[in-house]
Amino acid sequence: MLWFLLIGIISGWLAGKISRGGGFGIWGDLITGVIGSYIGGFLFNLMGFTAYSTIGAIIASTIGAIVFLWVIRLFRPVASAAQKKD
Repeated sequence: MLWFLLIGIISGWLAGKISRGGGFGIWGDLITGVIGSYIGGFLFNLMGFTAYSTIGAIIASTIGAIVFLWVIRLFRPVASAAQKKD
């Protein structure tokens, strides 16, 4: 269980760095990484891939977390620069 959480933190942090240039804090990284590990595992299983090693688990989880963040950003409204100044 501890190993799963550690991989979740690492993959959430990597997804935050890749997708927006920064992490989300320890709890945000953990939640993003754990959800991403489920999504990544599902997507890799659909494509017929299996992640056996720790590095493979981190890669699958990071890809899943990036997909998760992308889906969240599809449904979250983005304020324009003019609205942010007010």
